[in-house]
Parts: sequence; C-alpha cells; structure tokens
Amino acid sequence: MTHRIVGGSLIAAVIAVAALGISNSAQAQDKSQGKTQDKPQDKLRVIVFPGLSNLAQFAAESQGFYKKRNLAVELINTPNSGELRKGLAEGRYDIAHGGVDNAVAQVENDKTDLFIFMGGNSGLNSLFVQPEIKSYEQLRGTTMAVDAPNTAFALLLYKMLDVKGIKRADYKVQPVGATHLRLAAMLKDKTYSAAMLSPPGSIQAARAGLKDLGSSVSVVGPYQSDGGWVLRSWGKANAATLTRYIQANVEGIRWVLNPANRAALTAIVAARLKLPPDVVTESLKLADDQKGFATDARFDLDGFRNVLKLRADMLGTWGGKPPASDKYLDLSYYDRALKGL
Repeated sequence: MTHRIVGGSLIAAVIAVAALGISNSAQAQDKSQGKTQDKPQDKLRVIVFPGLSNLAQFAAESQGFYKKRNLAVELINTPNSGELRKGLAEGRYDIAHGGVDNAVAQVENDKTDLFIFMGGNSGLNSLFVQPEIKSYEQLRGTTMAVDAPNTAFALLLYKMLDVKGIKRADYKVQPVGATHLRLAAMLKDKTYSAAMLSPPGSIQAARAGLKDLGSSVSVVGPYQSDGGWVLRSWGKANAATLTRYIQANVEGIRWVLNPANRAALTAIVAARLKLPPDVVTESLKLADDQKGFATDARFDLDGFRNVLKLRADMLGTWGGKPPASDKYLDLSYYDRALKGL
C-alpha cells in the first residue's frame, strides 16, 4: 500500500514537471513571436503638431502596431514649437515630432543634448496669401503669420521671399502658432498677408479663397521637414523602447502608403482631425502627388543639409556656414529597428 502511494506521487510529480516545461516553452515561444500582452505596456508621451504629419502614428495606433510591441502611446498636440521644445527639455514629453529644424534650434539656442532618430515627410508647405495680393511685391510692408520667427517653416517663408527680392527688413512677422492657428489668423484678420501652410490647412485655405503662391520645395529643393527626436539621455536609457516605437511607426507608414487602405485611412484621419472626408481625400492626394511621405519614414540627409543651409543663409547661424549634420543625428536606432522588421 505504501509502495503504491509513493509510486503515484512520483507519477504526479513527473506530470507536473512536464506541464511546467510545456508552459515555459509556450511562454518562450510567445516572446519570440512578440506576444507580450501579459506585461504592463510601456507608456510614451509623444508631442506632435496636429495635422497630416501624424499619419504613421494614427495608423500604428488604430491598426494595433503599438499594442503589438507593448506600447501605450499618448499623442499630445502642441499649440506651437516653443511648448514642444520646452516640454521635451523639461521631461514632460518623451518623444517629439515636428519640423526637425526645431531640434537644431534646441541644440544651438537652448544647448539641449538630443538626437534626431527618424524622418517622416517633406512638409508639403506652400505660401498662401490674401486673395487681393497679386504679386510678391505687394507683400512689402505687411505682417505675416508664423509659428516662431526663428525656426523651421518661418525660414522657408524668408527664403521664398528672398529669392523674389523681398528682404527680411521689408516685412514683419507675428508668431501665432501651428498651421491651423496660422490659417485661422489669416481668415479672421486680413492684416495677416501671408503664411506657410500645409495640408489639411492648405486645402481649407484654398477653399476659403486664399491664394497659393507655390510650394516651398520648388524654391529650396529637397527638405527634411518632420522627424522624431529625443533627449540623448532618454534615448540611451530607453533604447529598446525607442526601437520598438520606430518599428511600429514604420509599420504604420507602410500601412498608410498601401493604396488598399485608403478608404480606411480617410475615415481614421477624418475622425482624428475632425475634418470632412473630402478635405482628407484631397489632402492625401496632394501628399501622393508630391511624394510627401518618405518610404519607411527614412531620413533624407540631402533634405536635412538643406535645412541647415537654410538656417545658415536666413539667420546667419554658424557664421553663415552650415555644420556637418552628424551632431544632430543618431540613426542607429532606426537602422536597428528596420533590421528587426
């Protein structure tokens, strides 16, 4: 009787060990397949300019690419570049997306230690003016709406005017904020003669009767507009998380650029930006026509060199001679992310 009990206990123990082995094997297999639902999600606070530039993030969230990589991403809209830069430097946000000249300004003006880790798009910026303005000459002596007077799209504005012989002393600028705020300012106050606008704001501007004087890339050439950047200390401390974030965004932009997803994308953007579907459709077509979004959100080095040259030319930064681009970049995170896809 005693022998049978011991034998039964041995059999039960063997079964238990085998079951544990199977469980551990299944958990290991789940990890290898990216199944991490049993772990708390890594929360990321990402500050962005509201608009079409966030298509990758919209897709990554709606299609589950963040969730698949155990990320809970909160997109926070900034009213202007000042809040974006200050909030990132203070640690209120983990990741910033916007015109990468803002990252350059943070390094040069605020001495913030950061790096740009991925690209995004060319900005799709155009110069819009009030309906009664017939030529560049009529912009002399007027006031134009900008986000900030010494960063990103304001520099595009200065360059577009400069090549037409309109120098910086010939007009005034007034900071009013992001694209949607510049559009609102022009529609509300006719004394704002011009502003750089991108879709969907540029589509809404044209429908409201504002006049398009041309795209910025037609003047400055290749331009690396939106990209992502982080504090260097945060990137080093969260390398694996940043890599997963990049992977999810790359999957997001791949989904965006797949024509089969256009109807679903239109519905998502219309809901996120609270826009009529036809405005979204026209905005996406404009992005298609201008090849505005980079494949896999790759960083355009030639476009970034133009960003630096524009800052040197228009503001005289670095004594008018742009530096090498390396000091602002660390694309190793992006390269590692792409290899893992």
